[in-house]
Amino acid sequence: MSSQLANVVFIVWRESVEALLIVGILNAWLGRQANPIARHWGRIFLWTGVAAGFIAALVFAVVLLGFSDALPDDAQELYQTGAVFLAAALILQMVLWMRRNGRTLKRDMESALQSAAERSSWWGVFFLAAIAVAREGGETVVFLYGTLAAASSASFLAPSLAALGGLSLGLATYALLQLGGRVLDWRTFFRITEVMLLFLAASLLVTGFDHLIGLGYIDAPAARLWDTSAFLPDTGPVGGLISALTGYRARPDVAEALVYVVYWSIVAAVLWWTSRQTRTRA
Repeated sequence: MSSQLANVVFIVWRESVEALLIVGILNAWLGRQANPIARHWGRIFLWTGVAAGFIAALVFAVVLLGFSDALPDDAQELYQTGAVFLAAALILQMVLWMRRNGRTLKRDMESALQSAAERSSWWGVFFLAAIAVAREGGETVVFLYGTLAAASSASFLAPSLAALGGLSLGLATYALLQLGGRVLDWRTFFRITEVMLLFLAASLLVTGFDHLIGLGYIDAPAARLWDTSAFLPDTGPVGGLISALTGYRARPDVAEALVYVVYWSIVAAVLWWTSRQTRTRA
């Protein structure tokens, strides 16, 4: 379970920094407005939007958990397995979205804010903040549900504390990033966490595939390719952490290895195509 808690900390850390980045862009733009009344009302709409997005994410979490609890045991296992695959897909989508839009994110948001200011309407600030926080919060809910479903744990206190730890780490990281690259710059942060997210998605994908085999939906060959459990088992503090973060298996079968190879082949092709499209637009 400790390895899954590390995933919880990482997910909340990464998502909270991304949400803080967007809110920070909005707040900094408002701070540059010459009219103090405009700054005042703009910030009211900004933080009201942040609160609305946070509430929307909480409602989504309650609905997700409530629907899961209402299902019978067999359907609940399949539902949780689906959440594992959805979390993996959303992680990949998020990485690709940031690769395509990261360079122009600030410029695009400021352009939308300027249009709202010219119309003397601060609802644009409200909706930008609400959508950003709700999106990041909703993704976090799905990631955490999928991660904890993969761990098959009913405990709630430990993941909650891990989430608080991830949020605290996110606030501290954002403060470092605001120093202007003297300690840590945004490009390095996103590149490192991007790789970690892709490995986490691979781990969730392999775990979801294992769940489908366990539920009897897939009849996979049980032939083992190798056995490294003697010196690095995929359980315990070290091996379990590596397994949860990367999808490592000490005794993988043919099907697990095939899933892993196909996943990374697709990721490599998509990242290459995305980088090429980004360079073309630039």
